[in-house]
Amino acid sequence: MKRIFYTTTAVVLSAAMLVSSCKNNDNKLESGSVPVTPNSISQSEYKEYKEWKDQQQNTQTKTATPPTQTVVVHKHYTVNETAPATQPVKKKKGWSKAAKGTVIGAGVGAAAGAIIVKKNRGLGAAAGAVLGGGAGYGVGRSMDKKDGRY
Repeated sequence: MKRIFYTTTAVVLSAAMLVSSCKNNDNKLESGSVPVTPNSISQSEYKEYKEWKDQQQNTQTKTATPPTQTVVVHKHYTVNETAPATQPVKKKKGWSKAAKGTVIGAGVGAAAGAIIVKKNRGLGAAAGAVLGGGAGYGVGRSMDKKDGRY
């Protein structure tokens, strides 16, 4: 009876750790990524800007006396021509390193537990899987943090 209880507990805990390590965080941006809106200005607005700029350059060349005070205006325009300047950031697909670490750790831990505990190999494998899965998750999670996944 104890054997069934320990084995069931180990399997349930392993499954819970595996499911929690595969959690998807859709609402977080990857580190270093910046939301870009390539269609922030229309073609007509850009043409107006170009006309204004040409007009400003013409008036500056006509005036021979330098102005007493200089005003610098910075305007940033994004124009969507035939091809966008930057491609949208694609979301990473596949398993996270935390999930891979959990699976690998659980497998290695189960094998090691079955080898170490000779009287009750099932109990040793279950305990090893839980401990190995936890250790693998910790290592994989830290690798994901370094990569900027979380």
